[in-house]
Amino acid sequence: MSAAAVAVAMAVFLVAACSNNNSARPGDADGKSSSILTSRTEGRSGPVVLQFYMLGNAPKDLPIIEERINEMALEDLNVAVKFHYTTWTEWDQKYKLLLSTGRAVDLIFTSDWAFYQQYAHQGAFMALDELLPLAAPKLQAFVPKEMWDAVRIDGRIYTVPSTYKEYVTGGFIWREDLRRKHGLPTPVDVPSFEAYLEGIRQHEPGIQPAAFGSLVDASIQHAYLEVERKAVGPMPYGLYAPYDKPDEIGAYWGTPSHLQDLKKYKSWADKGYLSKNVLNDPVPMQDQIASGAAAALLSDNPTRYNAMLSQMQAQHPDWDLGYTPFGRSTGYATPVHPMHNGFAIAAGSEHPEEALAFYEKLVTDERYNRLTQYGIEGVHYEVKDGFYHALDKSGFEREGMIGWAWRNPDYMLFEPSYERVQRIFNELDGIQKPDLYTRFVEDYTGYQAERAALEQVVKQYLYPLLAGQIEDVQEGLAIFMANANEAGLPKIQQSYVKQWKDYLANGIVSDRGAKPQ
Repeated sequence: MSAAAVAVAMAVFLVAACSNNNSARPGDADGKSSSILTSRTEGRSGPVVLQFYMLGNAPKDLPIIEERINEMALEDLNVAVKFHYTTWTEWDQKYKLLLSTGRAVDLIFTSDWAFYQQYAHQGAFMALDELLPLAAPKLQAFVPKEMWDAVRIDGRIYTVPSTYKEYVTGGFIWREDLRRKHGLPTPVDVPSFEAYLEGIRQHEPGIQPAAFGSLVDASIQHAYLEVERKAVGPMPYGLYAPYDKPDEIGAYWGTPSHLQDLKKYKSWADKGYLSKNVLNDPVPMQDQIASGAAAALLSDNPTRYNAMLSQMQAQHPDWDLGYTPFGRSTGYATPVHPMHNGFAIAAGSEHPEEALAFYEKLVTDERYNRLTQYGIEGVHYEVKDGFYHALDKSGFEREGMIGWAWRNPDYMLFEPSYERVQRIFNELDGIQKPDLYTRFVEDYTGYQAERAALEQVVKQYLYPLLAGQIEDVQEGLAIFMANANEAGLPKIQQSYVKQWKDYLANGIVSDRGAKPQ
């Protein structure tokens, strides 16, 4: 397909984007889509242009990759695609708007941390059960049945899960070359992590001891609860349950434990461990590590650790990163749930068959998969001795399109440093326990207004406390709790606790852990 043909197809896209036909395709009462199983090509006068949405930041060379993908997709499917990225700044609000305002969306990333369960339950995505065998039979066969079953919500499939097994549990990350240089302790728990940060503060005044990013509820609160208090998962609304006794769910916000933890974060801020501008910091914390602006992260997963290491050493071969998985101190690790990375078809998609057929190509066709995961061979990367080697880090990094969801283990290329990740995975395999949290589906229809009000209260009053910016922590916590209660926190917590206990009582968790689905 010529570049001119691609240009014609994209001109069709521009016209479609301007008209922005937002007519939704509602499902029947039982969740089945109405009359979507039509021919993908019959009677079509021109190429369909799909709107493909990802979270995060787009790679610099995305236009080049998009053009090449469209050359193949027009040839194979009479389809073109427009890739969109939300950026990481306020991605959650942008994601919510994409799914609630009638925007033209065909394919969209899903994850447990992006509230896949809740959005699916509310009807934001199209059920795929009948569509898969007709539009993407190869994709249906590629994904194991147990993975399809694991992502079902209310008995239906709403996302295509990634089949790549990994661990995305947290772990300490630090500049190992600086640790060796100054004889600092190896971070293995919170006290040793703090000792490392103090050493950086004393010996490297030009480097921020730690990066946290603006979403401090995740990067500070949930990370700390994971490693220090062994939380079963990142529960919302200030609730907490320990992994070993998940039925003992209760309030965390406003308790002595919460106050103690907030004072801990305040001490970090007072010592300069985190940036005074952390709540407005637009730079991803991983980029701050790779560039040398910061020396540590409280938490990130093994795969991103490896990506940071490769990115950093491409510019600074003498720098090094260390990693300690939280499992060494907590005694367990949970493998990633199939819900963690997936792709769904928006409920209002005008082109569900074409969207699923295109996504099948991304996952199962090596040409599409390698191009979107690694870029152009010979331009962005090369393969030596079976390993991925970057040639142009600025244009398209490894997995530069943030294509976590369409990873295909048969086509994946790893850096030589990936052996470090595999060693971590092997270690965690020895202490793995089932994920008890991710299958839980919260239904917040009964407190949606209170939930929206609480969200604003959290950002206004809790975020500054987490960032250590409130001088009187106890008073600040009291003010936050007063506003949270006024917003409806007790009602929210009461309903959530009941739903969680019902989830446990329905046999999702047995004495041996999570039951197979």
